[in-house]
Amino acid sequence: MSRWRPPAEKSTALITREGHDRLKSELDDLWRAKRPGVVKALAAAAAEGDRSENAEYTYRKKQLGEIDRRVRYLSKRLEALRVVDAAPADRDAVFFGAEVELEDLDSGELVRYRIVGPDETDAQRGWISIDAPLARAMLRKRVDDGFDAVLPGGVVRYAIVGIRYRG
Repeated sequence: MSRWRPPAEKSTALITREGHDRLKSELDDLWRAKRPGVVKALAAAAAEGDRSENAEYTYRKKQLGEIDRRVRYLSKRLEALRVVDAAPADRDAVFFGAEVELEDLDSGELVRYRIVGPDETDAQRGWISIDAPLARAMLRKRVDDGFDAVLPGGVVRYAIVGIRYRG
């Protein structure tokens, strides 16, 4: 049995200004603050002698690898991302960056979501990726438009109650 899996779909290379700033800050923190401390601890652990049974050395080596992997990813990703600062010309329709209030037509429950880039999603804040099935279903819709979203739990019917853009 093979372990091969098809490659993941490419994610949309859009990001909000605050999301870009957060990723840039994370990269700077990893490179300027965390990495030098781990390198210093790794050197100290290596100086203790036999590395084959040195748990501290093994741990620091693994930690440095994780930091370097994240730094490489963030460096490449930040170059590929396109920052979207401005609201769209048509502020009455749902596009990237919109804060949307929806009504579940079956339960009557109101929910709020903000459509952001895949690198800045946050379920607790209601920030969903533009690549998410719900976001894809509501793109270009306007207030009072109804739509069906095919979600992992099944099809859910929504109506758009409000659309707002920051700034």
